[in-house]
Amino acid sequence: MSRIRLHVRGTRRLATAGVAATTATLLAAALSPAAHADTRPTRAGAIENAASALVAHAASLGLTSAQDTSVRDVIVDRNGTQHVRYERTYRQLPVLGGDFVVHLAPSGTFRSADRATRSRITLSSIVPEVSAPKAADLAVNALRAVNLGDTLKNLKAKPELVVDALHGAPKLAWRTNAVGQDSLGNPVARTVLTDARTGAQIDAWDSIETATGDGKSLYGGTVPLETTQSGSSYQLKDPTRGNTYTGDAENKTDLCFFGICFSRAPATLFTDADNHWGTGTTADRSSAAVDAQYGTNETWDYYKNVHGRSGIAGDGKGSYNRVHYGNSYNNAFWDDSCFCMTYGDGDGSTFGPLVALDVAGHEMSHGVTSKTAALTYSGESGGLNEATSDILGTMVEWYANNPSDPGDYLIGEKIVKSGFGKPALRFMDRPSKDGNSADYWSSSVGNLDVHYSSGVANHFAYLLSEGSGAKTINGVSYDSPTYNGSTVTGIGRDKVGKIWYRALTVYMTSSTNYKAARTATLNAAKDLYGAGSAEYNAVGAAWSAVNVN
Repeated sequence: MSRIRLHVRGTRRLATAGVAATTATLLAAALSPAAHADTRPTRAGAIENAASALVAHAASLGLTSAQDTSVRDVIVDRNGTQHVRYERTYRQLPVLGGDFVVHLAPSGTFRSADRATRSRITLSSIVPEVSAPKAADLAVNALRAVNLGDTLKNLKAKPELVVDALHGAPKLAWRTNAVGQDSLGNPVARTVLTDARTGAQIDAWDSIETATGDGKSLYGGTVPLETTQSGSSYQLKDPTRGNTYTGDAENKTDLCFFGICFSRAPATLFTDADNHWGTGTTADRSSAAVDAQYGTNETWDYYKNVHGRSGIAGDGKGSYNRVHYGNSYNNAFWDDSCFCMTYGDGDGSTFGPLVALDVAGHEMSHGVTSKTAALTYSGESGGLNEATSDILGTMVEWYANNPSDPGDYLIGEKIVKSGFGKPALRFMDRPSKDGNSADYWSSSVGNLDVHYSSGVANHFAYLLSEGSGAKTINGVSYDSPTYNGSTVTGIGRDKVGKIWYRALTVYMTSSTNYKAARTATLNAAKDLYGAGSAEYNAVGAAWSAVNVN
C-alpha cells in the first residue's frame, strides 16, 4: 500500500510562536524522511486499540465473563481508520454467529461495530443430551442422502460441540464434518449442524466449496511464468509471489478426516529443462500446470495491486496448486487445511480440466472469504459466499486482460464441454439462464443451493458494473433485466470490485444476508466515494433492481 505524500503548493503560513513558516521551510519538511513516514497504526497497534475498546464497550458487544475473543483479521485504512475482526467463544465453545468487527478512528477510539448476531449468548448448560456418536451417525446419513445412487466408502464423522447463534435463539449444537470418498475415490464432504438437545438437524452444507465448475496453457495461450532455477533445471515455483507453486497430484486423492490426513494426494513439483512449459494440449501434463500457476499469479496480482492484499491470507505467504487430482474429477476446490488449490481433469464430455482463469480466481477467493467475513456456507450467507467468488473471480479475469481468455460475465465458459448443454456454468447478467439460479431476491431464495442463490448478488454486480438492457461486451451479448422495471446505469467493474472487497473485508460477517449485504456495500461505497455520490446511489439502485430493498 502506497504511503501518504505531502505536497507543498504555493505559500502557506503557520503561526507558531510568532514565527512565520516560509515555503522553503515547508518544502524542507516535506522532503524529510519523517514527513514521508507511514504514520498509520500497525496491525499490533490496531489490535491493542481494539482490545481497549472491547473492555469499554463490552456490554454493547454482548461480551460477558463467560466469553473469550480472538482476532481473525485486521484492516488499516490509508487514513488510519482501523477495523479489527473477532471470533467469539462461550465457555470455551466456538460460537457460530458470534463474530464481529470493531471499527476505530485513526486515533484508536471506538466508532462502531458490526455483529453477526445481536442475540444474547447465554446457555443454562453446555452438557449435550444427544451423544457425539449419535451426532456422527446423523451427519453420515445426511452425507449419504445427498449422494444417493453412489456407494460411499471410508466414511468418517467428527462432531464438535458449538453454540449456534446463527439460527434464532442461541442453542447448544453439534457441528459435525462428515467425509468420505465416492465410488471413483473422489472426496465428498458435508457439514451438519444438529441440535444437541433434540437431535434435530438445524442446517447442513457442502464442506468442499466448488465451482461445478513462458508456458503454453490449455486456455490462456502462451503466458509468462516466474520460476525457480534449481541446478540445471527449473521448478514451477514463483519466488516473487510468496513461493506459490504447482505440483502433480498423480490422479490420487486425499484421505483426510477432520484436519488429520492419513494420506494426501501428492503435489509433486513440476520441473522443466529449458523453462518453456507445456504444449497447450492435455497430452502434456504440465499444460494444466501452466494454467494453474498462471491463475494463481493473476489472482495474487489482482488482490495485491487492486486491493493492497498480499496473498490469500494477507500475510505474504503463497499457496500451492495440485493438478490432475482424482479420476475424471469434475471439480476444483480451495482447501484451508492445506492452504492449497486443487483441480480435477474433468470427465472429457461434460467438463475439461478445471484450471481456467476464472475458476482459479473463484476458488482462491473462497480462501480470502474464509480469512475475512467467513460467510457461512448455507442459506443467504452461502449464496453471498459463492457470489463473492464469482464476482471477484470475474474481476481477476478482467484484470488479467488475456486476449485468449478475454474478460466476460460468464462463469466457467472455458471448461464446459458440449455434454454440459450450456455455454457456461453461470451467467451474471441473467442468472436464470442456467435453469436454476435466481435473478431476484425472494423470501425463499435462502432455500436454494448456494450456487443458485448466488444469482441475486451476481446479477447485482453485473447491473452495477454494466447497467441494464441489451449490449455486447468483448463479443459477448448480454441482456440484463430488472425486477422493478428500472433502468440501471453502471459505474464500471473496477469500482464494483473495490466496493465488494471493502464490504467483504470490513463490514460483512458470517451471518450476512442479502439485506445486510446491501447495507455493507452502501457503507463501502460511502467510504470510497462519499455518501450521496453517484456510486453510492448506484449501489442502492442496483440492489433495488434485484429486489433487495
